[in-house]
Amino acid sequence: MIQLRDAIGYKGENVLNYRHHSLIRRLPVFSKRIIASVALLSVLSTSLLLSSASAAATNAGEPQINGTAAILMDAASGQVLYQFKADDPHPPASMAKMMTEYLVIKAVQAGKITWDQEVATTENAAKQIGSRIFLAEGDKHTVKDLYIAMAVGSANDATAQLAEVVGGTEEEFAKLMNDTAKELGMTHSRFINATGLDRADMPAAYQPTSIDGETEMSARDSAILGYHILKETPEFLDYSKMPNFQFREGENQLIDNWDWMLESNLTSKTKKKFAYKGVDGLKTGHTSRAGNNFTGTALRDGTRLIAVVMGVPGGTNDGKRFLETAKLFDYGFNNFEKKTAVEAKKAVPEHETLKVKKGKSKKVNVITATDVSFLVPKGATVEATVKEVKSETLKAPIEQGAKVGTVTYEYKDPATQEMKSATVDLVAAEEVKKGSWWRLFFRGIGNFFGSLFRGIADLF
Repeated sequence: MIQLRDAIGYKGENVLNYRHHSLIRRLPVFSKRIIASVALLSVLSTSLLLSSASAAATNAGEPQINGTAAILMDAASGQVLYQFKADDPHPPASMAKMMTEYLVIKAVQAGKITWDQEVATTENAAKQIGSRIFLAEGDKHTVKDLYIAMAVGSANDATAQLAEVVGGTEEEFAKLMNDTAKELGMTHSRFINATGLDRADMPAAYQPTSIDGETEMSARDSAILGYHILKETPEFLDYSKMPNFQFREGENQLIDNWDWMLESNLTSKTKKKFAYKGVDGLKTGHTSRAGNNFTGTALRDGTRLIAVVMGVPGGTNDGKRFLETAKLFDYGFNNFEKKTAVEAKKAVPEHETLKVKKGKSKKVNVITATDVSFLVPKGATVEATVKEVKSETLKAPIEQGAKVGTVTYEYKDPATQEMKSATVDLVAAEEVKKGSWWRLFFRGIGNFFGSLFRGIADLF
């Protein structure tokens, strides 16, 4: 594990997904995810490029984004390459559904629900407005079909239904969304429902009473959520990249994906100008209050980026949010390259071994578990120096590859000139077997007399 530091529809909208708007029982808190979140927060808090007080770019070559907020992030490390008012909270509209999608997959992973589980439509789901697939109360559909309707068609009824399957009620699910947001380090977010609908657009009987305000999320929080989605629930992309789907057999009309940037649209006559090579997600969002939002991800030549634009003016059918997102992707792919400052499976100079108790050997050779790589401006170089090595209390037997400590490197980010650090696990390069009783006995005697003679020598 690498830890880097310092470093929706609205009233009056039409059916299906012709207009776009943005939606477990409580899952256990996973310590690994908390650690990853803390590490990511550390990156985000100190690896930021200069931000502008207006939409105009401050550095030569930086994109000028026409919107209320934007951010560009390296999906591998969480490193921020560009930001504009990234911490200002805004209505996310259907981008809120990313959290719902994430939690549904988590529930499947935990065995709490299954993809082929049939679900009966409830009153709350049947009364949703805006983008929907016209679920009627009592209708039965599988979790997977409802998930596809949510991920591709942004269907509010399918989203609300899945929220109730996982959380019992949509309000309880919204509480889970908020708890998860805190766990992931999303500090400028609040969810009142699973869909991203404004409170007034929810069915009156199902508006939350224990959560105040409206759903809101910052561009940075949306990127953080995208980061965890890609790390922990990569199957998310299997659905977000679907260009369209047929919800019911016999229906002639396919429901299109609102993400016009999908690489699959490069062959589309109507969406080709918005399609972008490598894009396979994540989620769009629109309401009259939110404007046009998009959280996208693109993979090119082994580098995956996450881009967020919020509050892009215009209508849902002019595609301006995708053109603004393309500016961010172009900036990232054209101006940055991945550099490795520390290689994986290499010994740390002057810290090649660590002490072992009760082993056949007194020491174990150690190597780095992973590399330290990040994006830097093209042509820039970066060097890392050892700042600190921490060893766990090692006691034989030790398996090859077992974690035995950590090493923290310090380096200067060529993009920001800020000093940052990266912590990497150290692992055993070979197995260390437990020493025999006879060996340990004589070693103990030797250590005793060695300490005794050194103590006597210190007297003179």
